[in-house]
Amino acid sequence: MSKTFYHFLMKYRHPEPKDSISHFANHAYEDHSFPKTSYDYDEISSYLELNGTYMESMSVFDEAWQLYVLSES
Repeated sequence: MSKTFYHFLMKYRHPEPKDSISHFANHAYEDHSFPKTSYDYDEISSYLELNGTYMESMSVFDEAWQLYVLSES
């Protein structure tokens, strides 16, 4: 994979988010502890489960991860 998940996610940042992935991207951007250099699903998922109080549902991360995997293939 050429881009980290965080780098991929940042393309969804939006000043007026219209969907859950844009909300996630905005919150991840403001989360200074987010694992920005990670390519690993388990590492990011574990981080969000423990620290992602802004996540309304982990299914949003799973959906974003699927888009990430597809973009890298």
